[in-house]
Amino acid sequence: MKKKLSISYNAPVTLTFTFICLIVLIIGVLTGGKSTNLLFMTYHSSLFSPLTYLRFFTHVFGHAGWSHFLGNASYILLLGPMLEEKYGSKTIIEIIFVTAVVTAIVNYVLFWNVGLCGASGVVFAFIMVSSFTGFREGEIPLTFILVAIIFIGQQVYEGIAVSDNISNMAHIVGGLVGAVIGYALNKDKTLSI
Repeated sequence: MKKKLSISYNAPVTLTFTFICLIVLIIGVLTGGKSTNLLFMTYHSSLFSPLTYLRFFTHVFGHAGWSHFLGNASYILLLGPMLEEKYGSKTIIEIIFVTAVVTAIVNYVLFWNVGLCGASGVVFAFIMVSSFTGFREGEIPLTFILVAIIFIGQQVYEGIAVSDNISNMAHIVGGLVGAVIGYALNKDKTLSI
């Protein structure tokens, strides 16, 4: 007897994260960006406001527009399921959470006049974690070295030479977070972050 084909929710954290980003974008479009600015973008605001701390986490759900969302979602949907299968849903939540907080704090401290939103830091964290999939103790994977040179090198170059509204800092910091987590996860196979 043939098994009936069905659609599975195969990577719950990855899919839920992407759907939340999509819903936040739609609400942002409907509110003319007001909801994004209020809840899903981190910027230098009063430390006495509870929203400042909320936005340290939620800014990864907000996106500046459809192309911004689609670019990030495509990488997240490509890399997330593989990482979630290898490391588990809890670890993926931790990677997203740590990346969000670290990029927000760096942005808050170093870039007082820059608003930050989007999952680009998470994308770069996922890219770096995935480059460690073949890691063995005492070795540095060539894939990690090449990814670091290509992706982070490109961000450093663009941060210096290109004037646009892309936060290369979030890409670099997300990549560094991913490199540290990828190394930690694979250094000791029983380690959890």
